[in-house]
Amino acid sequence: MRIEVDKEKCVGGGQCVLAASEVFDQRDEDGVVVLLVDAPSAESHEKVRLAAALCPAAAIRVIERTADSTESLSGPP
Repeated sequence: MRIEVDKEKCVGGGQCVLAASEVFDQRDEDGVVVLLVDAPSAESHEKVRLAAALCPAAAIRVIERTADSTESLSGPP
């Protein structure tokens, strides 16, 4: 799994931090998302998927690696 964030879309809602604080943080000055880890451990995958689903601005993109090494996307294109 890889994660990409679109800081331009982020509205500073903080749902990502609540769902996966080990992966996401927010800038103090404006609340925009800060990605702490772009390839989280397997233990964090469900939390990251939840964070992406909860993001009010759809600013989080999760790129899943499948067994045959192809990638599938969840979140906005």
